[in-house]
Order: sequence, then structure tokens, then C-alpha cells
Amino acid sequence: MNPSSLHESAPPLGAGVQQPAPLVIVGAGLAAWTTVREVRKLDATRPIVVISSDGADFYAKPTLSNALAQKRSADQLVTTPAGKMAETLQVQLHAHSHVRRVDVAAKSLRYEDANAQSHTLGYGDLVLATGADPVRLPLAGSAASRVQSINHLQDLSSFHAALGAAPKTVLVIGAGLIGCEFANDLLIGGHDVHVVDPAPRPLALLLPAAAGEQLQVALQAQGATWHLGTTVQSLDADTPAGRMQATLADGTRVQVDAVLSAVGLRASSALASAAAIACERGILVDGYLRTSAPHVYALGDCAQYASAGSRVLPYVMPIMNAAKALAATLAGQPTELVFPLMPVAVKTPALPIVVAAPHPDQTGAWRQDSGVDPAEGGLWRFMDTADQQRGFVLTGKQSGRRMELAKTTLT
Repeated sequence: MNPSSLHESAPPLGAGVQQPAPLVIVGAGLAAWTTVREVRKLDATRPIVVISSDGADFYAKPTLSNALAQKRSADQLVTTPAGKMAETLQVQLHAHSHVRRVDVAAKSLRYEDANAQSHTLGYGDLVLATGADPVRLPLAGSAASRVQSINHLQDLSSFHAALGAAPKTVLVIGAGLIGCEFANDLLIGGHDVHVVDPAPRPLALLLPAAAGEQLQVALQAQGATWHLGTTVQSLDADTPAGRMQATLADGTRVQVDAVLSAVGLRASSALASAAAIACERGILVDGYLRTSAPHVYALGDCAQYASAGSRVLPYVMPIMNAAKALAATLAGQPTELVFPLMPVAVKTPALPIVVAAPHPDQTGAWRQDSGVDPAEGGLWRFMDTADQQRGFVLTGKQSGRRMELAKTTLT
């Protein structure tokens, strides 16, 4: 769809009628659209404006890391086109537009539309749902600029185009959750996969050691080559055919066709910071998702939640809970955000994993359940100093016990 036609098709605000300043939402990912949906359940008439730097189509971002297994292109991951979202939820949508400045004193923002025209827009309440950006590690070498990251549909489309139709050798930088998911997906797609990480095993920050080792063995059985305890130092153009040579810190050299960086995300807080809104690892929000500026809220990957012990939570369930609480507050029913236990399913078909991680400040230790048949996977409980269960990890067939373990875990 043409960006300008999408902009023009949005329902007008205040056509001949004086209306209150709108609720303005910056961003059009899961956090933004879920907030709109929850607000509309409580208020069918409030003017809402959504400003998005991309096309604003609705899709589930977790599907980016298993698109090959689903045999779906980037376009096929879209569940609802942006125009339909705007029409159904009665919002004025400015797609392919960029917010350049927020003036919290004047309760207004300055944005540039799809035609590079600048506009000022006042708001009654402002919600920042700006997401997060991939962390990129500095690399030496003539081909360093060819490293790709996947955080949006266009990123996935570009990466798939780089892979082409024939099997390729792909280097994945990072053996965290996203790196392992993409590695498994690439293996399913028939590619030769190398994974590099400075940690001694995959998912080292999330799983007990034995569970991480299970995943390492499972992905290796599918064809993954691990380079653990080392890092990528340089990436150089290697042959006229376009291959690259990656040189690792341990001296290993690997010829590859594509390199995917998956070393984590950093909250997109520059817009808030420039407006003197308090930020640390993300935009600081209190229990009601209020930032340090009046009438400005934040949620999603850009937010650092007081309700989670001042953590960023880049997962789906926190977004769903935050959007529901925020919508009630915006509708005049102040609602404090209380996160329930939120287990995370890791999309690694080679070894299904469910993690309910304890709070980082929680003291205790992982304890493996010795009564589980190794052929069925594994079960680990995180026990605090009072012998109370504060988290769990399930692997393999044990992952089906998610609800059972959730009932016995204290938050």
C-alpha cells in the first residue's frame, strides 16, 4: 500500500467539531496496537492518533524467528494490514512518519510525515511505545557492514533475500534466546549454521547449566556448529562469489555467506531522553506506567518497569499485561500494573524450553528434579533460601507441564 494513501485513508479528527486533544501513541508494534485495542474496549469515541516510522501493519514479532519453519515470507507474517487496523479501531494513523521532538511543557510533538512535511500535534496523553533496537557489536574487516539484524519485517525480508533459494552457510552472533531461535529456524530451512558466543553454553544467562547443555547438544544434533567462549573479531570479503571470512578471537576462521547478529536489544529511548524524560536502561515508568513527565506514559520494549523491579521485559506477556492496565488508567480508572508469573516459551523445536526466570535479585539456586526420565527432557526449580520455588525451567516433553509448575511458583 502506498504510504500516502494509508495516511489519507485514516479517519479525520475534529472535522468541523471541537474535540479534546487526542491520545497520541508513538509506535505501531504489539505494545502500541494492543494499547489501542484495550482503550477502545473502554472508550469508543476518544480521538486516538498513532504515529509509526514503518508501515504499521500488525504482526506478531516472535514469528520473525521461526518464519522459515513456517515457510512464510515477511509479508505473509502480517495478520492485519495497517489500513484495516486504523479503520477497525478508529484511529488516525500516520505511517512512515517520524517524531522528531516532544515538548512536554506544551503537550505537543513535532513529526515529519511520509511526504517529509513537518507538523505539530498537541496531545492530551502521550504513550511512548517506541520498542527497542538491536545491539550491534563493533567488528573490523572489509565486510563488517554486511552483518544483518532482524527486528522488523523489512529486516527479515532483506535477510531472506540475502539467503536466496539455495542452502547457505550462516554465522549467528549470539547464543541467547533470539540467537538460538534463529539458529534452529535456519537449520530447519536447510542452512549450515555456526553460532558464536563468549559464554560457555547457549542461553547461559537464562538457564541452569545442565539445561543449556541439553540445548547445545540438541541443536548440534541438527547440524549447528558451536564456537563458545570466543567472539567474532573481523569479517572480510573472501571470494568473488561474495562469501565472507569470519575470524574469531580464538583464531578460528569460518567461510560464510551471511552473518546474523543477535546479541540483544537496547530500548529506544532517545526521543524520551531528548525531552528530558527520565531514562536508564529504558524509559523509567512507575507502577501506573507514568514517566517523569505529566501525561506521558511508556510500555513495551522501551520501558523500564518499576513493577518488575526496575527491569526491561522484552517479551509478549509483559506487553499484554501492561497494555490492559494502561488502558484502564487512560480511561480514568487508575490501575496499578502487577505482573503475574510470566513463563517464556523458547522457540527451539530441537529442544522445546519453557522458562519462568526468578527475579535477578532473588537469592537461591537451581535444583534439578532427579525423578525426570532424561528421555523426557528436564525439570529445574529455582529455590530461594527459605526453600520456596521462585522459578522453573522445563525442557523437552516436560515443557507441557508449564501450568502445573506455574501453580507452585511464588512471584
